[in-house]
Amino acid sequence: MKTGSDRKYTAEFRDSAVKQVMEGGRGMAAVARSLEMSNKTLANWVYLARKGQALVKRRTLEPVSELQAEVSRLRQENARLRVEKEILKKAAAYFARELM
Repeated sequence: MKTGSDRKYTAEFRDSAVKQVMEGGRGMAAVARSLEMSNKTLANWVYLARKGQALVKRRTLEPVSELQAEVSRLRQENARLRVEKEILKKAAAYFARELM
């Protein structure tokens, strides 16, 4: 899963995220969390949009294929499930100690 500066967003994704904040009446943190992205990145996009500047300074990305989109989605799901598994392991260990 790409994170940080390696992660690339399409212009449509950026526009949609900014609209959810500016027109959708949702909080920036809630939108960022639901889109699984950095709150700071979204804040930068909203700031640029409010100033009337373009959100994308570099050339737009080519559309991803269905296979690439599915791989990306599955990687995100895999990462989320690993975190959930670790949480459950820690909870099980905690409750096991409580029973002793």
